[in-house]
Amino acid sequence: MTTTITFNELRKIKDMLPSGSMQRIATELNIDAETVRNYFGGDDYNEGKAGGLHIEQGPDGGIVKLDDTTILDKAREILRI
Repeated sequence: MTTTITFNELRKIKDMLPSGSMQRIATELNIDAETVRNYFGGDDYNEGKAGGLHIEQGPDGGIVKLDDTTILDKAREILRI
C-alpha cells in the first residue's frame, strides 16, 4: 500500500530524530545507513539504495509517495509519534 506525505513533513521527522538514528534504523532493519538517509531525501546511491519513494513537485516541498513505510514507521517509533 502506498502512503503519501509531504516532503517537508518527511524532512521534519528526519530532523527531529536524535543523533545516530539513521544508523540505529539501519541496524534494526538490517539495511545500509545510506539507504535510510536516501529514504529521507538523500541521494547517495553509490553506497545506499533508493528508498522506494517518489517525489512530485508541489507546495510544502511536494508530495512524497512511499512504497514501503517500514523506515518511516521505525523513525516514528523512535520519536514515539
